Amino acid sequence: MESRVTELRDKEIINISDGCRFGYVGDVEVDLETGQVKALVVPGRLRFFGLLGREEDKVFPWESVRRFGEDIILVEAAEAHSRRLQAGAR
Repeated sequence: MESRVTELRDKEIINISDGCRFGYVGDVEVDLETGQVKALVVPGRLRFFGLLGREEDKVFPWESVRRFGEDIILVEAAEAHSRRLQAGAR
């Protein structure tokens, strides 16, 4: 199955171990030297309509991806890695 990076934004990430829905792919981390995808990033939810900022982004390493579907990406994640969006990034 071939897919473009822009098509990943339409796919929701779901944990296969407990069925938890993390949200939709917002970004992809790529190793520029090798051209390989390193991780999928789901942006954090807005707090109080965005007035209080966002929650931390959830980062899913490529190794945790188990299967791609038409609408979803199944990952095996005991716990998603979180990180704050760095200033100037995006």
